[in-house]
Amino acid sequence: MSCLITMSQKELHRLEFIQKIRDERLSVVQAAERLDLSRSQVHRLLQAYDRDGPAGLVSRKRSRPSNRRHSEEFRNAALDLFRERYLDFGPTLARKKLIELHQISVAKETLRQWMTEAGIWVSRRERKKRVFQPRGRRDCFGELVQNDGSHHWWFENRGPKCALLVYIDDVTGKLLHLRFAGSENTFDYLHATKAYLQQWGKPIAFYSDKHRVFRTTHASEKDRTSGLTQFGRALYELNIDIICANTPQAKGRVERANQTLQDRLVKEMRLRGIDTIEEANAYAPEFITDFNGRFGKPPRNPKDMHRPLADHENLDGAMCRKEVRTLSQYTALRQGAVHSRSDRRFQALGGQKGDCLRLSGRSPRDHAREFYPTLQNL
Repeated sequence: MSCLITMSQKELHRLEFIQKIRDERLSVVQAAERLDLSRSQVHRLLQAYDRDGPAGLVSRKRSRPSNRRHSEEFRNAALDLFRERYLDFGPTLARKKLIELHQISVAKETLRQWMTEAGIWVSRRERKKRVFQPRGRRDCFGELVQNDGSHHWWFENRGPKCALLVYIDDVTGKLLHLRFAGSENTFDYLHATKAYLQQWGKPIAFYSDKHRVFRTTHASEKDRTSGLTQFGRALYELNIDIICANTPQAKGRVERANQTLQDRLVKEMRLRGIDTIEEANAYAPEFITDFNGRFGKPPRNPKDMHRPLADHENLDGAMCRKEVRTLSQYTALRQGAVHSRSDRRFQALGGQKGDCLRLSGRSPRDHAREFYPTLQNL
């Protein structure tokens, strides 16, 4: 009666030498040298072959559970805890939290296998992927900084939906600045970029999408003197280039970072009970340090391309909203619903710091001047 025997390549190799010994084409000593076994082990293989045939050379541990396996009670306890608190966590982050918070130590791949068998994790091979041409990293730190706004329920059901402004270096993949804001708007981008420039200096270029903060064809969104958006005009004054990508995949570095942040940052804030924008902005530097330590890569060229501000460059004067207005014959100007009566002493106009109105107009005597006062309610 014939039966099917499953053997590994190593076992087939041993079977070949055992048959040669029985056919007297090879001695035990020669077979032991070629198989890298002792003579006693070769004799035991011969006895197993004589007793059970080729099946005697098959390992008896095959298809049997490992002696070092975790018990079913341990496996079920880990999965129950995972379903209760970490259902949307991946295997790597879930293992980290199981060790830190519950003192449950299990290998990452073991946990991944348990999650797959339980139907709560889908391997990446089974996910549908789209293939895009990869773009190589730049050479130097600060040569290209990708920025993007990610709208998400960052506080889940504990707070309102908001936006996270992300600045990430193209070379190292390190987060350089994070700012939570109510929406993706010019005001918060100017504040976030100002904080970035104060910390790191001026990069060669920013790489963004075609959001109306960066690029628009609507006349009301443009600076009437330069034809740029307010954000683009601010970068132009500081000699910083801005590149607008045509597709999300073109700026994949920051898009993939957004996916990681929407997973890990949300859960870290949940564990810390953070539910306001102010608390989230206060926690951001701590998260950036941990993120960069885990995912940052060294640049090919150690040179830092960030530049300091030049003597003639005014960061406060650039990172603000500027508008051009024409004075009427009664020396009055209008900005939205705000009316101001002015003379040549414009220092009387007060307001909040950072709200800058650029005024340029002609008097009846064809006297043209430029003023930079600030207005409340801009």
